[in-house]
Amino acid sequence: MNKNRFFALVCAAAVMSSLSACGNSASAPAASAPAASSAAASAAGSTARTTFTVGFDAEYPPYGFKADDGSYVGFDLDLAQEVCNRNGWELVRQPIDWNSKDMELDAGNIDCIWNGFTMTGREDDYTWVGPYVNNSIMFVVTADSGITDASQLAGHPVVTQSGSSALTALTDDPGDGSNDENLALAASFTTLDEVPDYNTAFMNLESGVDDAIAVDIGVANYQLKTRDSSKFVMLEKPLSTEQYGIGFKKGNTELADQVKATLDEMWADGTFTKIATAAAENYDAPELADMICYGN
Repeated sequence: MNKNRFFALVCAAAVMSSLSACGNSASAPAASAPAASSAAASAAGSTARTTFTVGFDAEYPPYGFKADDGSYVGFDLDLAQEVCNRNGWELVRQPIDWNSKDMELDAGNIDCIWNGFTMTGREDDYTWVGPYVNNSIMFVVTADSGITDASQLAGHPVVTQSGSSALTALTDDPGDGSNDENLALAASFTTLDEVPDYNTAFMNLESGVDDAIAVDIGVANYQLKTRDSSKFVMLEKPLSTEQYGIGFKKGNTELADQVKATLDEMWADGTFTKIATAAAENYDAPELADMICYGN
């Protein structure tokens, strides 16, 4: 074979190889297109939601607590379950340390805080759905204490839950004088103790570590019924009144609006009221039905 013919054959082979390589390169993006579309759909987020994670205090009856069989139950969880049923989501009941609720929400470990969560004084801190329950914060003392009015708590140790609305009512100073009376009352206590949950608070009261508990009325009623109620007295005048809402991370309006739209449907068709009535009976909380304020 002469050199010219050999050189021509080599060049032709190189050209064919180059064309083949270009063809393979051009087809690569087409092959990866489905993966890119999948990533975009995942980034869309809301259309792919399959679960709804509710953060709650597992020792906060009748709103959310651990039943004797180990399951998590309560009025708020019953409402959340119906919301999930109507949206095709799986409800994830996530018990949390109440004092770490903001960290859990900010980290994305939970979608919302839904468990007797006070809106009052926190209106600008979260994206809210509600209010749905009117609440009162009360003092509970032992029956033999002789204490009949909050003014008599001066010189006594008082306990409440860390991160609770009761603690806020006794310590928050908005600077406009609106809470001065409660701040003066708290200043009269020998101590204002904080514990992680109200079960511990009632043990402190029974053992004499503390002489009074500042606690939400629903929790107080439940504790008095499940313990020896003859040992305790709830003072008549509330420390403060407030309203419960569902707290989403500030700015998460898409999910909050979806939950609100579902609750609106439940309110309109009577399901909300039915769940409240059933919860009042199932969790021995007859006062609950009269505390509902959703839709008002």
